[in-house]
Amino acid sequence: MRVIIVGLGAGDLEQLPLGVYRHLLKQKMVYVRTEDHPVISELKHEGVSFQSFDATYESFDQFEEVYQSIVAEIIEMSKQEEITYAVPGHPFVAERTIQLLVEASERKEVELSFLGGQSFLDEMYTSLRIDPIEGCQIIDGTAFNRDELELKHHIIIVQVYDEMIASEVKLTLMERLPDDYEVTIATAVGSSKEQLTKVPLYELDRVTTLNNLTAVYVPPVREQELLYGEFTKLREVIATLRGPNGCPWDQKQTHQSLKKYFIEEVYEVLEAIDEGDDDHLIEELGDVLLQIMLHSQIGEDEGYFTIRDVIFSITEKMIRRHPHVFGEVTVNDADEVVTNWDEIKKQEKGNSEKQSILASIPKGLPALMEAFKLQKKAAKVGFDWNDAEPMWEKLNEEIGEFKEEIVAGNKEDMKKELGDILFVMVNLARYYEIDAEEALVCTNRKFQRRFQFIEETVREEGKVLTELSLEKLDEIWERAKLEEKRS
Repeated sequence: MRVIIVGLGAGDLEQLPLGVYRHLLKQKMVYVRTEDHPVISELKHEGVSFQSFDATYESFDQFEEVYQSIVAEIIEMSKQEEITYAVPGHPFVAERTIQLLVEASERKEVELSFLGGQSFLDEMYTSLRIDPIEGCQIIDGTAFNRDELELKHHIIIVQVYDEMIASEVKLTLMERLPDDYEVTIATAVGSSKEQLTKVPLYELDRVTTLNNLTAVYVPPVREQELLYGEFTKLREVIATLRGPNGCPWDQKQTHQSLKKYFIEEVYEVLEAIDEGDDDHLIEELGDVLLQIMLHSQIGEDEGYFTIRDVIFSITEKMIRRHPHVFGEVTVNDADEVVTNWDEIKKQEKGNSEKQSILASIPKGLPALMEAFKLQKKAAKVGFDWNDAEPMWEKLNEEIGEFKEEIVAGNKEDMKKELGDILFVMVNLARYYEIDAEEALVCTNRKFQRRFQFIEETVREEGKVLTELSLEKLDEIWERAKLEEKRS
């Protein structure tokens, strides 16, 4: 046996195709997902009998469960006789039960036949006077997210049939659009009860015309400033800057020429983090992203790679290196995550026995950070002290050797011995779980604050720094320390 599937159109009886109308009149019983459709009451006057699945909605908490239950009943009934199943609109437009029936037919569980039906979309295009060829998105209001939206396209959001869904749609749209962006609430389009209501976005869930024939139309964004938060707009801007009519400075940049700026921008991000200033952090992260976009555009201009390759590379790497999230691996804590990460990295690099375990450490790191990473790598194979005492002994030994070179007056050897002292200090910091780089940055900022206090104090006293003795400056320094303790 088979199921004949009929679309009831978007509105009233006048929209129903003649062939569909004649088929319905011949049926002893027509099964419908819901009787909440204007054409059904009219067809009842024509003598058509209906049996709906409206009661099924009360039996489940999730819509998917409702649809699966309806489909199971339809398949079971079709085993006894041929039945007609009718759905609102067109069977293949926003109708989950039809998708499930098609999947069942592919498994040979049921035979399907389609008589078509008029989609609400045709009437929507007419009522809104829009041409979908310009770019149009049809989105399910019960299951969409902000990142799906193409703001430069016409957007039609269907299944906005109650206040709760309208509220979710509103909040999602407001993450990408201004609160007062004008949208149109379209209800029963093409029928005698058609309503088109334009409202600011923030009022979307406050209207009283929401029902199962309601859709929301979001017109394309034309104002360029509203697109400034879109990745595609940023990519367009960078391509323009590097293009024929762009900026001479941007046009002449290379990977090599941009290196120094990249380092500067990263350090400015760290400064913003230390300040705890979110606005400053946004700005500085933007500057780092600019560097990434410029390097990617240079790669595209030279024909080697694009920003898509960069994004693909990091996405693929994150999925590959997190099998405990995206795969079947189980971990107990963060330490196991790091262990797995290192093992995966070894496999990626071929796990070569000839390659030094230190080879993966970048050469351009700040010296303290590089020392930390060198020691940490070596410690993983056992080349490390188990307690701090030998480290303190080594520090005293290196200080002694440094003093010897001072007496000898050998600048080159003095530099080497001072480096040894710093290296041991990093080892001590690592043992006590202190980031040496951050510790020194903290001290640098402290010195900066206290020295500025000295400058301000001397200026208020009407004096000049260079005229004061070290003893006097040191006295002001101590006052700065006291001020810090009080605050």
